[in-house]
Amino acid sequence: MVVTDSRKRRDGKYIECIGYFNPVARGQEVRLNLDVEKLSHWQGVGAQLSDRVHALTKEYAKKNPALIPEAGKAA
Repeated sequence: MVVTDSRKRRDGKYIECIGYFNPVARGQEVRLNLDVEKLSHWQGVGAQLSDRVHALTKEYAKKNPALIPEAGKAA
């Protein structure tokens, strides 16, 4: 998963890598890895999540509830 400028090509240069998703992970392989701090930073400066990344973030939050800050709580 990467942060990219919406005016750039989809497969073009990206700003920052914030995680990865392996849809065919088996056994001990990691299926989803996400840097929550970087994600929060980019959302804080106005970045918008794609529908797929939003769904993956929800999935990640279910498996790692301590890592995702609760919505609505002041920092």
